[in-house]
Amino acid sequence: MLRLGLTGGIASGKSTVAAMLREMGFAVLDADSLAHRLIERGEPAHEEILREFGPAITDASGSINRVQLANVVFADRAKLDHLNAIVHPRVADVVFRQFDEWERNGVRDAAFVEAALLIEADLDKKLDGLIVAWCKPEQQLERLVARGLTEAEARRRIAAQLSVEEKLRHATEKIDCSGSLEETSRQVAALAAKLRRQTAR
Repeated sequence: MLRLGLTGGIASGKSTVAAMLREMGFAVLDADSLAHRLIERGEPAHEEILREFGPAITDASGSINRVQLANVVFADRAKLDHLNAIVHPRVADVVFRQFDEWERNGVRDAAFVEAALLIEADLDKKLDGLIVAWCKPEQQLERLVARGLTEAEARRRIAAQLSVEEKLRHATEKIDCSGSLEETSRQVAALAAKLRRQTAR
């Protein structure tokens, strides 16, 4: 079984590509949702984050308010690095346990982990390949503003991640999401066919 990563800058089409891969029958783990679960109350990361960032990032119930936490870490690179150091190793542990389970359960072609920060977390080095979904930076900005962020917030989020060019340097496969959904779908279908040929040997 090929263990593959799927990444891309914020609002660059990564989740759309993941959904298409799932529709084509591939196993895809959403590591960003997993990270959200790992910071919930009762999880070890929750207490560690509170020790690092204080009670100002919690809501009335004592849970971490992700919007408030994002406002803090995206305004300070060192704080973002601290947060990632708490969360990334725990996410990686669950990801590779899931890959092992899929393989034991008979997945033979390819399985994916979808995550915004695969390269930043050095996970790409432990995988068999990396698919990078990308679009033009001005499209990322437009999409984030359409999601409700201010332009300044959107620019901060984009600046906090590796550039598109840097991500593409790590790619074994690239999916251009700057065109229509049909164009993206054609590229994903071609990738799926290629992977199935590789693993059928």
